[in-house]
Amino acid sequence: MCSARKALLLLLLACGCAQAQIEVAPAAPAASTASAASAAPAREQVRQAVERVRADPLLGHAETRKTLRLKKRDPWEPPEVGGNWSWVKRLVEFIGWAVSSLRVLVWVLGAFVVAFVLLRIGRWVRARGMPEPKARAALPSHVQNLDIRPESLPDAIGAFAAALWQRGEQRAALSLLYRGALSRLVHVHALPIRAASTEGECLALAGQRLDAPRANFFGRLVEVWLPAVYGAHMPEAAQALNLCREFDLHLTQEPA
Repeated sequence: MCSARKALLLLLLACGCAQAQIEVAPAAPAASTASAASAAPAREQVRQAVERVRADPLLGHAETRKTLRLKKRDPWEPPEVGGNWSWVKRLVEFIGWAVSSLRVLVWVLGAFVVAFVLLRIGRWVRARGMPEPKARAALPSHVQNLDIRPESLPDAIGAFAAALWQRGEQRAALSLLYRGALSRLVHVHALPIRAASTEGECLALAGQRLDAPRANFFGRLVEVWLPAVYGAHMPEAAQALNLCREFDLHLTQEPA
């Protein structure tokens, strides 16, 4: 490489000298024999220098060089392999599939654990007997046009009904007893009586949900109420007053 650089430098110097002599030649005295003799060797020197440069093995042929450089690629992309290394690619693909499957499995297990915990909490709450809110809005205010709201009734229903009977208001006294009985059955004993329930339906619910003494008392009251309201047949005074005295005994304001 050093010899090539030297030859190239000699060539440039020779070309420079020849060009200088050619440019000076026209300004010299016309057709001088000495100038012509000195110019001819300069061209010959240039030719010889060019030949030497061409003959130099370091400058007279083409040279091809190969260099290595890194190829830019996605760091998450698996390397391209072939031949005997194809199993590496398959292994990388299998690992990716396994990771995706494991992620789905983790989500499924997490949902299962959350559902199991919520189920256990629900069982624990029911086991503790925590009170559930009562649907008070679903309770009827009237049954067959009879007002059964507790605020529409006196506290001592039996005593108030007895006073009405003794004043000669027998129908009002029996109506108060029946209204009071329905109100206590709905609001105290939680019988599913509805606004359209008939006397027979109320009597059947009382026989299913109440104990024997209360169910028996309500049955005797209905037997007196039906003839009085639909047939105007009033009971004997002793029978009516007896129902008034037993009312607060069997149908209290608080559940037993």
